Amino acid sequence: MKYEKEQRGDTGCLVKAGNVCFGGKQLVLIAGPCAIESREFMLETATAVKEAGATMLRGGAFKPRTSPYEFQGLSFKGLEYLAEARELTGLPVVTEVMDTVDIAAVAEVADMVQVGSRNMHNYALLKSVGECGKPVLLKRGMCATIREFLCAAEYVLQGGCNDLVLCVRGIRTFEEEVRFTMDLAAVPLLKEQSWMPVMVDPSHGTGKLSLVPSMARAAVACGADGVMMEVHCHADQALCDGQQSASPEDFSKMVGEMRLVAEAVGRTV
Repeated sequence: MKYEKEQRGDTGCLVKAGNVCFGGKQLVLIAGPCAIESREFMLETATAVKEAGATMLRGGAFKPRTSPYEFQGLSFKGLEYLAEARELTGLPVVTEVMDTVDIAAVAEVADMVQVGSRNMHNYALLKSVGECGKPVLLKRGMCATIREFLCAAEYVLQGGCNDLVLCVRGIRTFEEEVRFTMDLAAVPLLKEQSWMPVMVDPSHGTGKLSLVPSMARAAVACGADGVMMEVHCHADQALCDGQQSASPEDFSKMVGEMRLVAEAVGRTV
């Protein structure tokens, strides 16, 4: 399997996206809104997360939603706003692709292309994303085993991608008090079984803002190569996942807390 450590060697675990390096001593902090809702909100939030310590910007132009009546993103207009935010802040950007027909347009803007939880089993999309020439961030399916997750990664790698990062974002269990169960044991396990850097998304992993700071600190402690979280300047007005989105002030505080944990485990923020 291409994901196995012996296929890359000891020096093969670094993945670069723009000026950001995943898998090194310095943790990658990805922040931004779940969905790109307007030019004003995107640019305001992008500026704020950079000032707070983010090293990469997230924002969904295409948003898969459970209900067809919920906000689905701004599509190609959202990509325009994301490109403008990158130009304004200098932060490399990651955004999700949902359909093979949109890969070229997304890859033209994004420094890193994301495949979300709902598409982890979309094998045609995985193969095509692997051929797009950009680094890929692959999120674990909400009901996927570790084995299934790694096999999904294999599809991307077989497409020719040599820069793949895994993201743990919570799985469905019998528990109803949180949106998903944050499976942090997956982080060291994935590192045992593969060469790929591993990110953690505590925003989706819990669905509750009050739980995000502790899970972010725990992610750093258990060996994650970075944290990806939702930050919104006006979370009370968010059209998507406002209940789990941090304010820039919240995010800045979390960066400081993660820095202390990182120092304790030999990493930097």
